[in-house]
Amino acid sequence: MDERIGIVGGTGLYSLDGVEIEDSLQVETPFGRHSGPVVLASLSGARLAFLSRHGAGHVLSPSEVPYAANIYALKSLGVRRLVSVSAVGSMKEKIAPRDFVVPDQLLDRTKGIRRSTFFGEGVVGHISFGEPFCPVMRGILSKAAADAGARVHDGGTYICMEGPAFSTKAESKIYRSMGMDIIGMTAIPEAKLAREAGICYATLALVTDYDVWREATEEVTLEMVISNMNHNTALARETLTHAVAAVASASFDCGCRAASANAVITAPESRNPGKMKDLEVVLR
Repeated sequence: MDERIGIVGGTGLYSLDGVEIEDSLQVETPFGRHSGPVVLASLSGARLAFLSRHGAGHVLSPSEVPYAANIYALKSLGVRRLVSVSAVGSMKEKIAPRDFVVPDQLLDRTKGIRRSTFFGEGVVGHISFGEPFCPVMRGILSKAAADAGARVHDGGTYICMEGPAFSTKAESKIYRSMGMDIIGMTAIPEAKLAREAGICYATLALVTDYDVWREATEEVTLEMVISNMNHNTALARETLTHAVAAVASASFDCGCRAASANAVITAPESRNPGKMKDLEVVLR
């Protein structure tokens, strides 16, 4: 199957200049229904696959997003490079609202509600996750954001909380004291599942607020987040236009694709055949 570059974010990202829409598909997966139709498209010869993480009209909370089904569907359609676009709060004075961050580390503060692995049910697998974001994709996104005119921070730790409520002041101050750079609600388990599926994954994080640690700043409101997110969306589209061209022509020696090559440790004779069938797309 021809490879595609995947983009997961909001529906506002579909309107990249020059994008030609080809099709819109719903894929059957062993992990349930994905968030919504996968929109197949092309841009200057690069083949793309868009997926709205929260569904059309933003109907799924961060805890309800079917991350496993999303990653499976994208992989089954040929996605091997995936850009995640998400809104985040800043935990550092130097990272201001409307800045962009391309994180290089993750801290999981979700609560076990979300399915975080394709493995289990008779097939045990372990992957390396020390570097949770693809370094090649990260470099491409950082340069693309700078070329688009964004103020971009290359690197930083993204702490992923459960939500959907924003942080309390106590939580925010603790995360800040831990040295976190940004806070969001969607990178986990998306990044883990992408790694298991052998997909090069990186996040373009769009800063909307200072969370609630900054006493000199008004409390985070939905209106504030949406206003800053809308401002960032146009710049994000330009960033993605630059990134797509770079990803399409880049050489990848990151090792992400082979992450699950030897991940399964269950003895061959003990593996659940039905589960192995479900994993064929993930492991190929």
